[in-house]
Amino acid sequence: MSDATLNSVTQDPDDFAVQIADQIKTFIVAVTEVSKVEEPEEAVPVLLLQVSQLLLAGGRLGAYEDVLPDERYEPDLGPEPDADGLRERFAALLEPIDVYSEVFDPYEPRKAPLPHRISDGLADLVTDLGHGLAHYEADRTAEALWWWQFSYFSNWGSTASATLRALQSLVAHIRLNQPLAELDGLDTDQDPGDADLAEEAGRVMFQEIAGPLGLGPVK
Repeated sequence: MSDATLNSVTQDPDDFAVQIADQIKTFIVAVTEVSKVEEPEEAVPVLLLQVSQLLLAGGRLGAYEDVLPDERYEPDLGPEPDADGLRERFAALLEPIDVYSEVFDPYEPRKAPLPHRISDGLADLVTDLGHGLAHYEADRTAEALWWWQFSYFSNWGSTASATLRALQSLVAHIRLNQPLAELDGLDTDQDPGDADLAEEAGRVMFQEIAGPLGLGPVK
């Protein structure tokens, strides 16, 4: 392991917290502003960039030594900020392309991919990250780092990864001029119940994504 890599996982907690907080603030501000644009083509490339950069912060948190909070119980932060407005704006903005297919955990026994929404993922990311930011802005650096690291492993890391895959796939379809395939029969090894679920998810997703964009199934 190089000295630079070693320093990145054993960095002084205060310096590390400042850097992570700056990345998270940038993400929250940028995503909030993107939610106000009028066309999906304005939003998607910026979202791809912002989620990619957020996952860099997540990777650093994942590689960093385990953080322990100063107190056994998390201090009360008061009411959580309401992300429903952000969720609704993105749902309206991305309506033709909001739904995508995702498997939650690649190491779980095989399960049918299920539909998820980019708008839900973005709102959940802002909520999770904002919770840690409230600790940070209240000068509880250890609690902020603990929360960001813990929730990276338990929630927002997988949410960001799934959202990034959806955005990257969407941009790839557009740039490579590739029609979106009809998403039925997602896993031929499923049991009958899961296969029916996947087929229904595929029909819904095809209607919501390909139809409004004028894209037909791949022949």
